[in-house]
Amino acid sequence: MKLIKSSKAVQHFLKYRPLLKELVVRDLKVKYRRSFLGYLWSLLNPLLMMVVMTVVFSFMFRSNIENFPLYLICGQTLWNFFNESTNMAMYSVLNNGALIKKVYIPKFIFPLSRVLSSFVTMSFSLVAILIVMIATRTPFHWQVLLFPIPMLLLLVFCMGIGMVLSGLAVYFRDVMHLYGVITMAWMYATPIFYPLDPEVLPQQIIDLIKLNPMYHYINFFRQLVLYGDVPGVNTWFACIASALVSLVVGLAIFRKMQKNFILYL
Repeated sequence: MKLIKSSKAVQHFLKYRPLLKELVVRDLKVKYRRSFLGYLWSLLNPLLMMVVMTVVFSFMFRSNIENFPLYLICGQTLWNFFNESTNMAMYSVLNNGALIKKVYIPKFIFPLSRVLSSFVTMSFSLVAILIVMIATRTPFHWQVLLFPIPMLLLLVFCMGIGMVLSGLAVYFRDVMHLYGVITMAWMYATPIFYPLDPEVLPQQIIDLIKLNPMYHYINFFRQLVLYGDVPGVNTWFACIASALVSLVVGLAIFRKMQKNFILYL
């Protein structure tokens, strides 16, 4: 029975793929509408934030992280994608309520389109990472060519989280206010601008942080780009497992919730 449902979901996805593409393009156009610099903001935002935070943490708080600008922008780029994509996905069903009431469209298309449009934006931000690598004279190792792997695994993880949030937001509007608090706490629990160093953090805190999926995605990306290393088996397992669990659970919860969406939109 589950295999039949899964095959139907895949068929729906393939059938409505052109619509998904149109929704992604629409999101990108709306995001940069009436903006003079347009898509350049996808490059400028991470660079400007990196400069500000590098000044703060390198000089005011005296961070001793090697190549801190690149360390920071790698973590910041992946975190911004997670934060933006899940927040946009959370509002996706509610914002398309009028369309859902008029015609039949697989509702999971809406959170997926939001996550994919954020993924495209993150892809533009990779140019900023390249600029920082050149500016800091970071060696280019062959391992850097594997950078799409953690990005794609994070994309799957965000799809699952986005579907859960979009379903919950229809039934419980409080989720939209609560999630901002959750993401703030989650950000500080992710080593974006601080090292996972026993000299800085107690071992108990380090053990807790390692349960955070975002730590593993960011660490995977940094190992490839910053250090030229291929992560170990534990990192691969943590990233793949959390992505698959998120997607499967997200689809299951969303499918169960979508039956009564029309009553709450």
